[in-house]
Amino acid sequence: MYFHLILTDNCNLCCSYCRAKAFLDLDESENERAVEIDENIPIDLEYDLDTLYAFLRKDPSPTVTFYGGEPLLRADLIERIVTEAPVQRFMMQTNGLLLNRLSPAIINQFTTIFVSLDGKKDLTDASRGEGVYDRVMNNVRDIRSHGYSGELIARMTVTEKTDIVDAVHWLADNPDFPFSSIHWQLDANFAGDFSRRQFAAWAAGSYNPGIRSLVQDWVDHMETHGEVLRWYPFLDPMEDLLLGRPSLLRCGSGHTNYSIMTDGHIAPCPVMIGMKQYYAGHIRDADPQNLDHISVGGECETCAIRSFCGGRCLYSNITRPWGESERRLVCGTVENLHAALSAALPRVKELLTHGTITREQFHHEKFNGCEIIP
Repeated sequence: MYFHLILTDNCNLCCSYCRAKAFLDLDESENERAVEIDENIPIDLEYDLDTLYAFLRKDPSPTVTFYGGEPLLRADLIERIVTEAPVQRFMMQTNGLLLNRLSPAIINQFTTIFVSLDGKKDLTDASRGEGVYDRVMNNVRDIRSHGYSGELIARMTVTEKTDIVDAVHWLADNPDFPFSSIHWQLDANFAGDFSRRQFAAWAAGSYNPGIRSLVQDWVDHMETHGEVLRWYPFLDPMEDLLLGRPSLLRCGSGHTNYSIMTDGHIAPCPVMIGMKQYYAGHIRDADPQNLDHISVGGECETCAIRSFCGGRCLYSNITRPWGESERRLVCGTVENLHAALSAALPRVKELLTHGTITREQFHHEKFNGCEIIP
């Protein structure tokens, strides 16, 4: 099983599409479903680590992903857990600013590290803060120079400011970049700000055409270089299309990938903090191999591409923050991705038949923290 381990809710950044929204005068949503929230969740991890280790020992092959907030604010806990915990694989999602807090001996034990980076310097700094891009790049280059050989994933948050083709190619085509993989996620929370955004026009005129263009570029690269680029919104679904394999939620939430809150309760998703009616138990007495499954319902149950998409997002299917027109916009981006990858499938199969690429090049760590469907 996979577990996001939330070390702290604190963060050292206030990104425009994340915590900065708390300071905006946002519209009240008439659509969002009320969910009871436990307001007493501690900011920092408060349970005894021996309780965590006893829980993890019940799993024959546990993977732990350090998460926050910004997990490196608790670098002390990371060092201790990496040293002590009975865990097969460690991963981390971080904004990258504090990577220098961990020694190479600890960093080099991670199989995967996600680093938040939105594309070029001006785009990243505009959303995350002046100077962030340079500091992050210095840190990721530094861990590579000290022997980190694991997967390093650049994770973009994509907004109306993003030219998706330009941003992905900036990260992929620069030979000096230390990243091995790219993932991106749409800022489609619409937490009371949809009326002041240009999401619909951007999705139709920029993002959706950009995805179709990038899929073409991705397959062109296979043909000319014999290499399958690790662009996760394409890589994971294409592997399943090749195998004819349907998918549940591609992030794994609620069936394979769970989250341990700072008080030890187990939630199906790391953003479902305090949503206690959906908890799957507590680490003091739960069996990690027999946790309750939480399934996506609603319109997704009868959707024609359910087996491709998996439902996109468990949290949004529960809280339902979108009106019908907004939901259709988001689903339209998924339908566009499905259509683009399906159109490319015959060409990919032909490249496999000719031996230009191999099936093994599509293999990757499942449920490594990528939402997969943007």
